[in-house]
Amino acid sequence: MPARRLPCQMTSLDPPILPFTGERFTPECVREIWYEHMHRYAFAAAFGVGKRVLDAACGEGYGSALMARAGARVLGVDISDETVAHARQRYADLSALRFEQADVTALDHLPDAGFDVIVSFETLEHVEAQERMLAGFRRLLAPGGLLLISSPDKRTYSDLRNYHNEFHVRELYRNELEALLHAQFPAVRVLAQKLLFQSLLWDPDGPPRVASAATLRADASLSPRPEYAALYFLAICAQHEAQLPPAGSLHLFGDADESVYRHYDDEIRRHIAAGHQLIAQQREIEDLRARLARAEALLAEHSPDQGRNPP
Repeated sequence: MPARRLPCQMTSLDPPILPFTGERFTPECVREIWYEHMHRYAFAAAFGVGKRVLDAACGEGYGSALMARAGARVLGVDISDETVAHARQRYADLSALRFEQADVTALDHLPDAGFDVIVSFETLEHVEAQERMLAGFRRLLAPGGLLLISSPDKRTYSDLRNYHNEFHVRELYRNELEALLHAQFPAVRVLAQKLLFQSLLWDPDGPPRVASAATLRADASLSPRPEYAALYFLAICAQHEAQLPPAGSLHLFGDADESVYRHYDDEIRRHIAAGHQLIAQQREIEDLRARLARAEALLAEHSPDQGRNPP
């Protein structure tokens, strides 16, 4: 299993904490997996302000809570009774947020056109009845509503890494994902997601208004866009093209503590320090070997048997 998929390291022991099993992300996870999951909800939050939002397969509830704090009225549903009970306890202070137990492929109890926005992140690959789930989402969306849905790219997530996620039952390639979504939603825009090491230039005195990108290729030429193989796809789906955000979108996400970079910097410093220590130890070993060789030569020179002929 790749290192990035090892069980999460916890950053807090304050209750209530939902144990991490590998099936559902928890906000106590750190580094890459934290960035990947939190970025999706941070992106979705802007679409939900003042809206009725369904978080389908909400898991621990952290994303539902983030959107509720940003101004949405959120219903989070999850198939796990234990997970729903945890979410209700942990996020009980948010009046615009509620949770209920439900199977996302069987939401018949919810009203037609009852939601302005539906988000369902990293759910699709866990479900065999994907067509039924998406048909349900279409029924639940109000006219003009948006579906934001994400899923890993089977090519980069599994094939190229020779990796198998035991909780995934039906992963999709990009063309399969788009065909599945277009069967229910005429308008689909697919965004690529991957955690990258980037240098940013921004106006420190105002909010970003214009974004551009450059990627240095192996042949030293420049590409005018992020040129990487996506690890995940996040699709925005609607009934009409005009409902979608402008093409060419670029959305950045980070935490103020720069946790991933701090971890990277710490590991690099440890690696450099270990390298210096190995060099010092190698020099010490070479010095000890030289001293031992001199001592053996001196001992042989003064040995009582030195110069005697064999019997």
